[in-house]
Amino acid sequence: MQAESHSIHHAHDHNQCVNEALEKAEQVCSERGLRLTALRKRVLELVWGSHKPVGAYDVLDALSSDGKKAAPPTVYRALEFLMEAGLVHRLDSLNAFIGCPDPRHPHSAQFLICRTCQSVIELDASNIDAAISAAANAEGFSAEEQMLEVQGVCRECLAER
Repeated sequence: MQAESHSIHHAHDHNQCVNEALEKAEQVCSERGLRLTALRKRVLELVWGSHKPVGAYDVLDALSSDGKKAAPPTVYRALEFLMEAGLVHRLDSLNAFIGCPDPRHPHSAQFLICRTCQSVIELDASNIDAAISAAANAEGFSAEEQMLEVQGVCRECLAER
């Protein structure tokens, strides 16, 4: 099976991208009976603000720049809500967050992280999930959650070398 990837090309309308992410978030939350508060929506907008991973303290700084008073626990609670809703992913190796382009479908994602420009490409390769599950099962291990982060160099950075 072919892996589906969600990569960012330099020639795209980023504002439209962010607006689509916010619209999807509102739909997902409405369908699931979840409350997307103004703060949660703003945090999601800040995560989608670039296609690079964003740390919690970057979100906190941006909220402060907006004139909003938010403490770290408030930001972490908002980010946790967004993760549980499937709207963002946490990249453990970077201790940062990235927006999910397909929040309607729960999935284990694989991430290609460029060490040069810090861009992230999300893959949704079910064959990778299946291989990990099969290997875990062979060891008598019940895999409950998967996240794969691969660091390297993206196509654009390779071309610039």
